[in-house]
Amino acid sequence: MQTRRDLLGRSAAVAGLLAAGGWLPATAQAAWNAAPFEAKNLADVLKALGAAAPVESKDITLTAPDIAENGAVVPLAAATGLAGVKSLLFLVEKNPVPLASRFELSDAVEASVSTRVKMGGSSNVFAVALMKDGRTLFAVKEVKVTLGGCGG
Repeated sequence: MQTRRDLLGRSAAVAGLLAAGGWLPATAQAAWNAAPFEAKNLADVLKALGAAAPVESKDITLTAPDIAENGAVVPLAAATGLAGVKSLLFLVEKNPVPLASRFELSDAVEASVSTRVKMGGSSNVFAVALMKDGRTLFAVKEVKVTLGGCGG
């Protein structure tokens, strides 16, 4: 009869052989651009992403509450019917880290995203669309926060 201890012992031996042969995956080395998340203002975020000068657009719809009761969970949504959207970003102007989220999109999906972000206080929120042709389009809305979510 095979016991659990025998099975674990054999599994460890097989794992050792696979590791010695180089057949086990190495630690995940995710490549990502940390500079946009380290930027302290909106211009630096866009510069770190290599984005062009932003232009306000009526083709981008930003959905956010006028007043958020709790800054720890502010629901945001952005959508556009424009073709060629590469990324959709949410930027919170007065947060310590303005880049709240970044969504990479392909042509196979509709450019519509929603999430919840943390806001330290009342601020302008930007939905930014980075286009494949190099344009940077945005929509903005002021969100008033009654209870800050960033330790306030």
